Parts: sequence; C-alpha cells; structure tokens
Amino acid sequence: MKPDLIKVIEKKYLYIKWNDGAESSIDLQKLRRYCPCATCSSTREEQSKSFIPLYFKDQLSIVKLTEVGNYAISVFWKDGHSTGIYEFPYLKTLASK
Repeated sequence: MKPDLIKVIEKKYLYIKWNDGAESSIDLQKLRRYCPCATCSSTREEQSKSFIPLYFKDQLSIVKLTEVGNYAISVFWKDGHSTGIYEFPYLKTLASK
C-alpha cells in the first residue's frame, strides 16, 4: 500500500489516493492530534481520554510534505513542528477513525 497522490485540500484535509484505487481524507486537526512523534505520543499518554486539544491556526497549517523512504511521509507544520513520521498504514488507520 502506497499513495499515488497526497495533497492538502481547502487547508483542512489531507487527501490521499492510494495505489489500490482507494481514497482517504484526514482532517488536519486529527492528523496533528495523532502525530506519532515521541513528544506528542508522551503528551497524549499524560492526558485523560476525554482531553480535547485546541490548536492555533499555525499548528494546523502544513508548509511541506516529504516522502520518507517508501513507507511514510513527514509533515512540516507552520509552527515548526516536523518530527512526526506518518507511516502509510498509520495514515490509513487515521482516515478510518
């Protein structure tokens, strides 16, 4: 499973067209909330299950997407956060949540 196309739509969604013909759309707030980097993961573990994070506009604006090998993408957010590596299966899971 690998994306044929990844793009940001309306500054609100990450759209992915997969090489098997499937399509996914992930809200940027969800993408940021579930950032897989160590810092974000540990922060999520410290919060209660009912915690709802609030983000500023710069925290939800994507500046650049880069492919990491043949297995993931790296997202560069406008606020400078860029340590999360989103593996393709993880993106597929986020889209179905």
